Amino acid sequence: MTEIQFPVRLVEVLDLAAVWLLVWAGIAWVRGTPARGALVGLGILLGVYLVARQLGLVLTTWLMQGFAAVGALIAVVVFQQDLRRLFEQIASVWFRRSLPTSGPDMIDKIVRAVAYLAEHRQGALIVFPGREPLEGHIDGGLVLDAHISEPLLLSLFDPSSAGHDGAVIVEGNRISRFAAHLPLSTNHEQLGQRGTRHAAGLGLSERTDALCVIVSEERGTVSVAESGELRTLTTPHRAADEVRAFEQRLAPVGGEGRRRFRFLQRWREGLLAIPVAATMWLLAVPGATEVQIERVVPISLRSLPPAYELETMEPETVRVVISGPRRAVYFLSTDALRVRLDALLVELGRRTFPLTAANVSHPEDVEIVSITPDTVKLSLREKPAGAAR
Repeated sequence: MTEIQFPVRLVEVLDLAAVWLLVWAGIAWVRGTPARGALVGLGILLGVYLVARQLGLVLTTWLMQGFAAVGALIAVVVFQQDLRRLFEQIASVWFRRSLPTSGPDMIDKIVRAVAYLAEHRQGALIVFPGREPLEGHIDGGLVLDAHISEPLLLSLFDPSSAGHDGAVIVEGNRISRFAAHLPLSTNHEQLGQRGTRHAAGLGLSERTDALCVIVSEERGTVSVAESGELRTLTTPHRAADEVRAFEQRLAPVGGEGRRRFRFLQRWREGLLAIPVAATMWLLAVPGATEVQIERVVPISLRSLPPAYELETMEPETVRVVISGPRRAVYFLSTDALRVRLDALLVELGRRTFPLTAANVSHPEDVEIVSITPDTVKLSLREKPAGAAR
C-alpha cells in the first residue's frame, strides 16, 4: 500500500491531545467518586451506542438513543453531588483560595486533645478544610472564630455540651465553627459497624478535599477520612502526622504552577486514557479529515465464455486511489476492495476493456478517485471444439 496523502494537521493533534487530557481527568475523577460503578455502566452504554452507530445497527442505535435521553436526566439527579464537586474542582484549579496553615504547636494541641478524648471514650469530629469550599456541604453550626486550645476543644466535645455531636471546623490556628452537621456517607463497605460520626466524616471527604479526624466513643480509636477513604490509626498521636502530611500536600511547593500538575502522578489513568481517547476520536469524528491512499488491487476476471482460455492479462493488478474518512480508509480490509472485469464481450472479438469506478467494489463510505492503468488487454485462445462446454 502506497500512501498518497496523510494530512496530519496541528489542529488534529491538539484535538486528540485535548480529548486525551479530558479522558485522563475523567478516569481519575471516576475512580475517586463513590458512584464510580454507575458511571462505568453509563460509559459502557455510551460505547455500545457509538459502536452500533458506526456499524449501522439501526434498531440498537434507536434503542440506545432512548436510553440516552432518560439517562441524561437520571445522571443529573443521581450524580448531582458528584457533578457539583467536579465543577468546583475545575474552578479551584485556577481560583484557589488561600489556606491558613496550622503551626506545629497548634497541631500538637489538637492531637493532645484527640488523644485525651480517645482515652476517655468521648466522640469527636474535627475537620481540616482543603482547597475546595465547604459551603453547601455543611448544615447548621455556630460561628466561633476562636483561638485553638486544648481546654476549648475538650469543652466543645464534652458529652454535656449541646453541640458535642457536631463537627468542629479548624482553619489555621482558629476554630471557625462548631456543632456543624456534615453529609452522611452511604458507603457501608467502609463504614462497617462504625457510627454516625464516621459516616459524617467519610461523607464530607467524598464530596470535598477536606481531612476529617474522627474519635470513636465506642472503641476509643482515632480514624481519618480523606478522598473518600476511611483509615483507622494505630495510635491517636499518628493524627499529627496525618494533619502535617495533609497541609504539606496543600502547600504550594515549588510554585503554584507545579501543584496544578499533581495529576501527573496518576500515570496509570493516563496510560488507560490513551486507547480510550483514540477510540473515541476515531468513532466520534468519522469525517473530520478526508484522506487519499493508493492500493494495489488484483483484477478478477469473470464471465469468460467457456470456449476461450486466458493466456495473459495485462496488467494483472492496477493502482486504485481511494478517498474517504481516515478511519474508513486506513482500516479497510483487503477483501473489501475488488476490481472485477466482465469478459462476456470476448465472443464479439473484444480484447481490450476500459476500467472505471463501476468495476471496483468498495464500501459505501469510500470513493474511487482514479484507476491506473485504466485499460486491460486480454490474450486469449480458443479451446479445442471437444474441450469447450
